[in-house]
Amino acid sequence: MVVTFDCCLTTFSLTLVMHQKLRAHFLWFLSLEPGSYPHRVLVFMLFLVLSLTQFFICLQYEEGAIKEKARDYNANWMSAVEILDGDIYLGAENNFNLFTVWKNSEGATKKEWGRLEVLREYHLGEFVNQFWHSFLVMHIPDSDGGQIPTVIFRTVNGVIRVIASLPHEQYLFLEKLQSNLKKVIKGVRGLSHEQWRSFNNEKKTVGAKNFLDGYLIETFFDPSHSRMEKIGKTMNTTIEKLYKRVKELARLHWYHCLDKFAH
Repeated sequence: MVVTFDCCLTTFSLTLVMHQKLRAHFLWFLSLEPGSYPHRVLVFMLFLVLSLTQFFICLQYEEGAIKEKARDYNANWMSAVEILDGDIYLGAENNFNLFTVWKNSEGATKKEWGRLEVLREYHLGEFVNQFWHSFLVMHIPDSDGGQIPTVIFRTVNGVIRVIASLPHEQYLFLEKLQSNLKKVIKGVRGLSHEQWRSFNNEKKTVGAKNFLDGYLIETFFDPSHSRMEKIGKTMNTTIEKLYKRVKELARLHWYHCLDKFAH
């Protein structure tokens, strides 16, 4: 259920019901019947809902009716959803994967408007059951980029972690560092980082894209001095500068990052 100053959205069975407040009482005035959308629906925020099962569907209330705005045609059994910004949505599904989709509001055709395009895919390895926007104040040190948007998520195992949307320049820097770390950090029992983080479900297996693994990047502090020096050369900087930059970012307590401007 979602309640605002004048409206209340609730779901029961397969029906989404909207109520309007009148003199301290909520009166029913609109419902989405099961025949229209035969999916169990998760109320996401006022006038915007996303299908919880099979399809990632974006619905919006306008002009006295609930209308479908867009959908992701890749079937996923969803476990949690959240809005990153007006047109980008974050989802978790039951195969322990994370992904984001983008609504192309400036598309040239109606088909482009109505399709949610996949931007990012990543295997987390945990079953996420809730996202929420955090109140953590995060800044990149020595940067004028302002605050970093963050989303906190919780898993069924009780784990709480942070996803941060980094400025593009910072993302590219860390992506290059992550790529170099993959070459020197070996996986457990021969399992490579690419294999572990690949988006994988019953229908497809694809490499992770547009996500950074904060745990892998922080392994920069573990290798020997010679390895750090080698990585520093590939990054065109000194060990001291690279160490300082990664250390400052590590203080933000991020665990998984994405490119804020990746469309």
